[in-house]
This record gives sequence, structure tokens and C-alpha cells, in this order.
Amino acid sequence: MITEWQIQIPEKKIKKKFFGNLKAEVIDKGLCSHCCTCVAICPVGGITAGDKPIDFPNWVKDCIDCGACVKVCPRWDYKPLNGIGEYIEILAAKSKRFVGQDGAMVTEITASALEMGLIDAALFVGRDENWRTRVVTIRSVEQLYDRKITGTKYSYADVLPALKDAVLKHDALAVVGTPCMVSGVRKLQRNFKKFERVKLVIGLFCTENFYHHQLYEFLLKKGVDLRNAVKTDIKKGKFIVRLKDGGRVSFPVKEFEEIIPSGCKVCQDFAAVESDVSVGSVGSKTGYSTVIVRTEVAKQVMDYIREKDYAEFDEANVDAVKKLCNFKIKIHPYPPKS
Repeated sequence: MITEWQIQIPEKKIKKKFFGNLKAEVIDKGLCSHCCTCVAICPVGGITAGDKPIDFPNWVKDCIDCGACVKVCPRWDYKPLNGIGEYIEILAAKSKRFVGQDGAMVTEITASALEMGLIDAALFVGRDENWRTRVVTIRSVEQLYDRKITGTKYSYADVLPALKDAVLKHDALAVVGTPCMVSGVRKLQRNFKKFERVKLVIGLFCTENFYHHQLYEFLLKKGVDLRNAVKTDIKKGKFIVRLKDGGRVSFPVKEFEEIIPSGCKVCQDFAAVESDVSVGSVGSKTGYSTVIVRTEVAKQVMDYIREKDYAEFDEANVDAVKKLCNFKIKIHPYPPKS
């Protein structure tokens, strides 16, 4: 696949193969966000992800020194994105068709884009019984009624490696992801023509993400087995787990400090500023999602939702969103304070 797409080879920082440069300048320096863009584009399939740090175990031998991994890495020559970003409108909304994390607007936007014919598939993050993430290709609105597909998981997912295969099978795609994944998609689109098939990028409000095994073990120490959970959430500085028996456990998010990956600690992009539309709970009343419409394609989808009366609408508290954007800059300074 990669031989069809010509790229301008970036300049090396050290006298090693390009993955050696990525390892030295991004991974070993604790900047890697685990967005998996490099995994998606590696022509030899040597870069690994999953529930562990990004690696290329045999890079000295197997890396063909093409430079693609460095070209698409959002953390190469890193300059943090931050703030609320450019937008057309900000509103609060609640889907009338779906149940999701809050207002289910990620689900509603995706379903509407499918109905409109804007996309023929979307990549979502589902989960298993242990809340391990898995990438699911959505081809129909009916699939979006599965509650294991909707909602937030707070663990890394290999969405962009799945996107590499999806752009060869579909003409028009939507992708849902965290801010670092959104930036990865934009890098792919700027450098490889096939990724122009991504027509809609939905960004999620995000402060941090976690490796599943660390999150699972951490919660066990708190007396919470994720196998008994029906929903996880972060609100007002609290991590909240709702259980199958109706119980609820919560504790301060700051207690997660020991398992926050280093790449998250240098990220300042709370609102996914490079997305077509950003969605999260901050700035909306309970049961609603805050929706930041950034591009004309996203506006077309929201206009369709209004036309079909698929959602209830309310005003969003823009200042509350800006406050969290500024808070993330404060807690994740770059360069990091010594």
C-alpha cells in the first residue's frame, strides 16, 4: 500500500534508521501519545501497539528506513495544540434515538451521517466483558443500539491501524477518537491520498487515557471489578463507576496520577481542536452532550439532525469548556516542569 503514496522524507535527528529516530525523539522521551498513527502506516507492519507501549522489537533489522512513521507522528517536533479551537457553533444536545455516555450525540452524529450517505462506514471503539477495547466497523444505524459499542472506555484502542484497512474497503468513512488520534488522522490525510476517504472526524473531550491492564488493576485495588460495571465516567474531578447491581463508586481523578501515561502528561488538547466536531459532557446539563461544530461538513450533519428532529437542544456553557481547556494547559505544561 505505501509504495503507491509518495511522501517527502523528513530530516533525521540522529544517525539511525527512522524508527530509531522516532524511538529516541518521541518514545524514549515520554512524548508518545499511543495514537498508533505510526503503527497504521508502517509498510512492514513491524510497529506494535495494543495494551502496551508502542514498539518495533526488530527495528534495527526490519525497519526499511522509509520515514513514514516520523512523517505522520503528531509528537515529532511537538508543539502542543490547546484551547477551544475554531468553531461555527457550540450547543448542548441529547439524542432522541440513542442512549450513550451523556446525550449520545457521537452516536447520533454517526447514525445521521450514515443516513445522509455522507459516509458508508464508521470506526467506533467497543469493549468486551472486561472493558478491553476493540475496534468495531459500523455499517448500519442498527449496530449503534449496542451499548457495548457506545459510551466511554478510558483505555487505548487501535483505531488508526484499523483505519488503514478501512480506507481500502470503503469510499467514505467517519472516525471517532481522542484528540491525539484526531491529530494522527489529520497527519495521515495530509500525507497519504487514500486517507482523504475519511470524511468526518469526531473528536472526544479528553484529559487523559490509560492502558487497560493498569486501569483494571488500579480499580481492583479500589474494590471495583470492571466486569461488574455498566458505565464509567469522569465528572467534576471524580472518576465514577456505575455497577450492574445499581451501586456507584467514585473517587478523585487525581488518584490516577501513578498510572497516567507520560504522553498524556504533555498533551494540552482537551477539545480535539483538529476534529470536524467535538463532543463531551463538560458545559452541558446532565443527560446532554456539548457539541462543538467546527467545519461545514459537521454543520451539514447537525442541520440534518435538526431537520429530522432526532435530538433535543439546549445552550452549552462555553465558559465551562474554556475552563477545562485552560486547566489541561495548567496541569500538563510543555516542556514539562522539572
